[in-house]
Amino acid sequence: MLNAHLIHPEVQTGLALALVAASDAPILLLNSDLVVQAASRSFVDTFGLGPQDLAGQALGAIGTGQWAAPQLASLLQATAAGSTEIGPYEMDASFGDSGPRKLVLTARRLDYGDADQVLLMLTALDVTEARLVLKLKDDLIREKAVLLQELQHRVANSLQIVASVLLLSARRVQSEETRVHLRDAHQRVMSVAAVQKQLAVTTLGDVKLANYMADLCASLGASMIRDHDQISITVTVDASTATADTSVSLGLIVTELVINALKHAFPSHRHGVIKVGYESMGDAWALSVSDNGVGIPRGDAAPEPGLGTSIVEALAKQLKAKVEIADLNPGTRVSIVHA
Repeated sequence: MLNAHLIHPEVQTGLALALVAASDAPILLLNSDLVVQAASRSFVDTFGLGPQDLAGQALGAIGTGQWAAPQLASLLQATAAGSTEIGPYEMDASFGDSGPRKLVLTARRLDYGDADQVLLMLTALDVTEARLVLKLKDDLIREKAVLLQELQHRVANSLQIVASVLLLSARRVQSEETRVHLRDAHQRVMSVAAVQKQLAVTTLGDVKLANYMADLCASLGASMIRDHDQISITVTVDASTATADTSVSLGLIVTELVINALKHAFPSHRHGVIKVGYESMGDAWALSVSDNGVGIPRGDAAPEPGLGTSIVEALAKQLKAKVEIADLNPGTRVSIVHA
């Protein structure tokens, strides 16, 4: 590699001038007095100047005074003295009819080993359009977030209306079998509404499961537990996060299992606790819902798998997890495990 200190200062200066002139970047070459020594064609084209407007001109005198900012001059003088460097420094300026423009400036002192010949290379990038595109993107993201939350609120409200209609119909029908099916459908719609309600208050992106599960279970308890001194729900969730889609599936599973426990685990006004837990380690995670109720009947008294069981198994399969059921004696624990 050629050592710059072995090149004659006049040759070095000539090389610098030639390199700046040939550069595709908008560059000015300045001396220690901030007088323009050379300018790249890109600088001339970008800022609508001609060579006669630049050669031998002080930086603050070119154009219509856009470059005469006192702070810029101070920074360049400090750079020439070797005490600092500019980069990146933002500056607002107007050029002709183009309106306000956002510039990002960087400046470096060029070291040729000649203390009497100080040159500065000033680069000025026009980032106006890039910043405008970024702002439009941010505005679209915010608009999308508002629309999505509005949609979620509307869906949740619609589900509440459907659930109310189902419950009203259940009260009016004469057939007990039809009444049971309508009430079961009401609970399913309410479970989806509870999940949707919690997601409606979250932001875009990943969902913090601790807050999500706590709010979901609080909503379920408020709507389905008459005596909170008799039955309670506790939630223990680590600091995990999940995508919105995964959160919906986990929320539906929790809702189904909690509703099932409330319906079957505590007959005859039995007291008890339902515990919801979630923990993860890397890609592995486990969701569990347990209770200290009467447990699952065995033998001939064992119930046939119902709609809730099918829903939980389908959701677990969607999450590529398996369902595990354990007898706690007393009570039952259902775990959804993703290994």
